[in-house]
Amino acid sequence: MRDTLKRTTALIVLIVAFCAGVGYLVFGICTNGGKWATERVNSHIYSNGTTSTSGAILDRNGAVLVTSKDGERIYNSSRGVRMSTLHIVGDTSGFISTGTQSLYRTKLSGYNIVEGIYGILNREGKTSNITLNIDSEACRVAYNAFGEYNGAIAVYNYKTGELLCSVSKPSYDVNDVPPNLLRSEYYEGVFLDKTISGIYTPGSVMKIVTAISALQNIPDIESQTFDCDGEYEIGNGSVICFEVHNHVDFEGALNNSCNFSFADITLQLGAKKLLATAEALGFNKQLYSGDVPLKKSIFRPSDSDRVELGWAGIGQSTTLLNPSHMLGIVGAIANGGKGLAPNRVKSFSTFFGQYSPVANTWFTIDSGIAAKMKELMRSDVINRYGEYKFPDLEFCAKTGTAQLDDADSHSWLAGFSARADLPLAVVCIAENGGFGSGPATTVTNEVMQYFLDVYTK
Repeated sequence: MRDTLKRTTALIVLIVAFCAGVGYLVFGICTNGGKWATERVNSHIYSNGTTSTSGAILDRNGAVLVTSKDGERIYNSSRGVRMSTLHIVGDTSGFISTGTQSLYRTKLSGYNIVEGIYGILNREGKTSNITLNIDSEACRVAYNAFGEYNGAIAVYNYKTGELLCSVSKPSYDVNDVPPNLLRSEYYEGVFLDKTISGIYTPGSVMKIVTAISALQNIPDIESQTFDCDGEYEIGNGSVICFEVHNHVDFEGALNNSCNFSFADITLQLGAKKLLATAEALGFNKQLYSGDVPLKKSIFRPSDSDRVELGWAGIGQSTTLLNPSHMLGIVGAIANGGKGLAPNRVKSFSTFFGQYSPVANTWFTIDSGIAAKMKELMRSDVINRYGEYKFPDLEFCAKTGTAQLDDADSHSWLAGFSARADLPLAVVCIAENGGFGSGPATTVTNEVMQYFLDVYTK
């Protein structure tokens, strides 16, 4: 009897262990099967470490950006489109880790839990396709508009989250790879998508965040005035202003991007209140644009050094900003306070059918404060930059000149169209482009005029 009980117990233990092992294997296949099947050692999908058999990536208008034919990846016939969409599409070797080909290689391979890679090997057309929200022609226009400058630009629909344009420069043509790609200083950082993985000193676009904090925390901020003499003295240091603005109110301070006034506002706020606003808007946090992790924007205003605090409030000091993050902030202002994450994918066409991802919300701003910021940024264009620089756009914006210690300043612009039929926000940075009213403004207008012509007819 005892022997029977022992054998029964041992058998039960073995059965439980077997079931646990099978369960663990099934769980592993379900969660990691796609990753295992699409490793670069799989010669059915890769050739010499590069993608050879994979689904097509199309833009929102149906233009094929890359597809497979006879075991080879075929890119768009236009050199301009290939170069301008390189970072959003990605390369076949996976050097651009945030490219669609790398991020969604499992989906593009056609792998599914039912068939594995059987469909790839035995059924023609069983790879999956991805349609992006990107307009490839808008990307081409943007890339050309940068001219001699490197940098980044992103445009999205702030009501839906659709990412319509995303360009990072420098780039290269995958059909004609430069022989000095890995050696030339010009191509430094070429595998980095700056809209996603770049962070920059923001300069005066950071005053958008400081202005929001002021509206939240300083009851009489709209009635305050400031007497700018070109230098705001703080103990044994000072914050320098580009101009002497004399007597300005809060609106005039933002219009003129007055460092004097915003240093004063920053010190009124103090580090804790300004930091609270910044973190509520996504600073020092990991944000995701769909499945893409953004480089964190960094804001650490000094609680002890008042001079450094003053500089932080105007976008200098140790402050660093990610372009796509800034796009979400101005998108929230334009969208009544709801800041959607930019979403690159329009739809996935897979073994199980077609489906579309939904843009998530990054953060919210009080609707009244969002409305006031929209009014102030519209005033910037009307009273400072000039409507002629953004014709017919009903544009609201803030430019920035990010001062660097050992190089020419970066040129920034963050803004949006207030037209009901053109709900688009944009962020642009032209590296070493000087003042924000320079190349960043020109590039932004060229791209926005493209959308005005194409999307409002």
